[in-house]
Order: sequence, then C-alpha cells, then structure tokens
Amino acid sequence: MAGGWLEGPVLSVLQKGLDASSRRHQVLSNNVANIDTPNFKRSDVDFQTVLGTALGEKSGNLPMKLTTPKHIPGIQEGDGSGVVTDNTTSFRNDRNNVDVDREMTYVAENGLYYNSLTRTISSQLGLLRMVVK
Repeated sequence: MAGGWLEGPVLSVLQKGLDASSRRHQVLSNNVANIDTPNFKRSDVDFQTVLGTALGEKSGNLPMKLTTPKHIPGIQEGDGSGVVTDNTTSFRNDRNNVDVDREMTYVAENGLYYNSLTRTISSQLGLLRMVVK
C-alpha cells in the first residue's frame, strides 16, 4: 500500500520535473565545456517538450499502444529529447555562439528550479511520514 502512495500523481510530476531539470543541466554543462570549440553551437532544453514527453503527452493526444505487429504505429514528432540547438547566432569569428555569462545564468536558474523541486518532494514525503505515524 505504501508503494501506491509513493507513485501518486504529485510525486510523479515532481520526479519528471527533476529528470527534465537534470537533462537541462547536462546540456548547459556541455555548452560551457565547449566554449572554445570552433563552430560549436549552443543547445538548450525545451522544458515543456521534455516534461510533456515524460508524462506521455503527444501534442494533446493519448499515446498509442501496439498490441500486434500488424498495427500501424502512430506518428511521433522528434525524438522527445527536447534538446534544441541554436544555429542562428555566432558571437565570434570561429562561429561559436556560447556566451559564458549567459550560460552560467541559465545554470544558476536551473539549479534554483531543481532545488525548489527537491524541497517540494521533501515536504510531500514529510506529509506521508506524518500520515503513517
């Protein structure tokens, strides 16, 4: 029964938010690591796409389930990763478009978001602990 409490909709959404924030941190870290790489283009994560994909939403439609190999699979847009590359700008002569100040701002913003999610999960688990006692 306790497992059912931990698999509730609130904790599930919060967990998916943590996963999406973690993916964004990886992408932003990659941008900073490649700041001196010629022709490197920065990437970011479209958070709404990642969270929507993680929750099983495909542009408002329910996901299809194939029960036999004869079924025609549904059309899926993109790979669901939500990673978007910015090919439109270049700040330097080597065509790299990573601005370290902007990237570090995004890292700090993402860190604050991640911390707020972990605090919310902690409070949700605290409520469950209180109910069990």
